Amino acid sequence: MNRFTEIAFATALTLGAVFGFADAHAHEIKAGTLVISHPWSRQSPMAADVAAGFMTITNQGQVADRLVKVETPISAVAQLHDMKMEGDVMKMAELPDGITLPPGATVELKPRALHIMFMGLTSQPVEGESFEATLTFEKAGRVEVEFEVMAPNAQMAPGSHTN
Repeated sequence: MNRFTEIAFATALTLGAVFGFADAHAHEIKAGTLVISHPWSRQSPMAADVAAGFMTITNQGQVADRLVKVETPISAVAQLHDMKMEGDVMKMAELPDGITLPPGATVELKPRALHIMFMGLTSQPVEGESFEATLTFEKAGRVEVEFEVMAPNAQMAPGSHTN
């Protein structure tokens, strides 16, 4: 490899790292005192009628808020769910009152924990694509977001360092 090629390659790697980092942190939506970070979903098996949605929501305010509803054109129904161990069995339950967002706290919707369940899919989430949804909060109101669709086995949001 000649010196020019080495420099061009190093420059491309550096730019890729910088822009990749920027993209990972640019998927953030602010709504009042709430910061919604990295909404994402997994590609579902083609025969599946359900998918799940994940994100991190930080309440930077002094008053609690609550995520009470989710709507999206990709499913007939979207519910807020939690998963908990009961003995040796993982159980999923709908949260009809929504997900509380305490003041000054960050709430993570992630696999095997709090999440959004998209049921009665009208179109399949496909890796590399995205889909729109509307989140409704008690205080912050309606917020439009875009879910990035990750691989079927994805465990974390883009730019995230936790499971």
